[in-house]
Amino acid sequence: MKLMKSLILGSAAMFASVGAQAADLPVKAKAIEYVKICSLYGAGFYYIPGTDTCIKLGGYVRGTAILNSNGVWSPATGGVGGAHNRLSNYFTSQSRMDLGIDTRTATEYGVVRTYAELAFTWTAGGYAGAGTNLTNGATAYNGSNPAGSGSGMISGGSLGVYYAFLQFAGFTFGRAQSQFSSPWANYPGNSFDGLPGGGGWEAVNQVAYTADFGQGITASFSAEDQAGHTTTNIWNVSGATAAGLIAGSYGAGDIGGTRSPDFVAALRVDQAWGLVQASLAAHDNHAAYYGLDETTGHPNDKWGWAGQLALSIKNIPTGVGDTINVQGVYTNGASSYNFQPYTAFTYAMYGSTGMGGAYQSLGIAGVSDSVFVTGAGQQLTTSYGFNGAYTHNWNPQWNSAIFGGWAAVRYNNTAKGYICGALVGTLALSSGAGGCNPDFNYGVVGVATRWTPVKGLTFSAEAAYVMLDQKYASGSTVTAPAQAGIAKPAAAYELKDQSNFQMMLRAQRNF
Repeated sequence: MKLMKSLILGSAAMFASVGAQAADLPVKAKAIEYVKICSLYGAGFYYIPGTDTCIKLGGYVRGTAILNSNGVWSPATGGVGGAHNRLSNYFTSQSRMDLGIDTRTATEYGVVRTYAELAFTWTAGGYAGAGTNLTNGATAYNGSNPAGSGSGMISGGSLGVYYAFLQFAGFTFGRAQSQFSSPWANYPGNSFDGLPGGGGWEAVNQVAYTADFGQGITASFSAEDQAGHTTTNIWNVSGATAAGLIAGSYGAGDIGGTRSPDFVAALRVDQAWGLVQASLAAHDNHAAYYGLDETTGHPNDKWGWAGQLALSIKNIPTGVGDTINVQGVYTNGASSYNFQPYTAFTYAMYGSTGMGGAYQSLGIAGVSDSVFVTGAGQQLTTSYGFNGAYTHNWNPQWNSAIFGGWAAVRYNNTAKGYICGALVGTLALSSGAGGCNPDFNYGVVGVATRWTPVKGLTFSAEAAYVMLDQKYASGSTVTAPAQAGIAKPAAAYELKDQSNFQMMLRAQRNF
């Protein structure tokens, strides 16, 4: 019995020893998936671990100060900025962080690409009159940043979705730059936001197809969402008010629901010397009702159109990398393809006057796609313009650009009769209908200089001069109501051309 017990205990001890040794043996670790460089699509791409998808992250951080405007690199053409009084900002500041996310995957159908660009922005606001009359002098902050703690002026900010699209087999789906616009859009010199004279940079929801014919020749076709993007104003002049007219709004806003996207076609040729592009767009003007409800009737839809030619010449003899970008546009019932969304659609700019009996001078103007009066059809608005820039590289660290844009708005005789009737009857236009002409020209000229001491870090200084050339008869006056929001009294104002000067200072770090 003793012998049996000894054998059992010895066997248990042996198995325990073997088990202990087995537990101490090293176990092979799972292979670590390191981030690998993806060289298929250029610098900056990496494989997402465990996938065959490549990703690139980029963006910038920047700080901006604008002198003599209530907007960030936009002119003081209306509101408290255009009032040019104690409510107008001498400077406006902005901080922004931009993030771009680019993914690409090779498939048997070609590359599948997604791209998104998000901007987190804080923009300082200003103060406008808060009273219902001009007796108390009260003001209120009018910044657009969402409220944070306290008053909303300390924290908060806004998120902008600049781009969010996917591309596959020549198709683009989502929010991308309009196929109508040239590659530089409203930035021929990579400068001022508010240049007129062509299609703009602001992205639009769309479905597009681009055919590549080789040799740098491509053709694009798209259906693009017009809501809030390519409609300026559709005015029912019968609803014009004194408060609206004096601010450049020639009627009641009467845009109906979206019935059709804008249809865009573009042909582009890219070569070593530069590029040339021709674009066309068709735009449906769909008004709402004449009156309060659907029983009042409505004007029929009218289709407008726009055409644009753009030219870029690279590496001209004045210096390595020097560039000339120019484009011209003509529109009828599609003014946003000329006065792109970063320009103003209504203008009310105040200045001094030497006319006896007038309180100040005023330039008013309005951009529309069409106007009408109750019971009548739409009258399409014509516009045309151009913009361009010359960029010169002094050396690898310094470059400068000279830029400019000009655009004209022309109303037909019927539309002029509607608008002038409202101005004479509501604002007592002194020259009467005979001296009334709501046509106008708007121009911008400017210069920019940029210093890049190290790669990705740029300091910029830009200056822009804007001009509003209105066509009302010389010596005309209007009698305006009190405007508490901009602290302007009820008085007679001389209608006169206006101008304004702004300057921008910016520091930006790209990564």
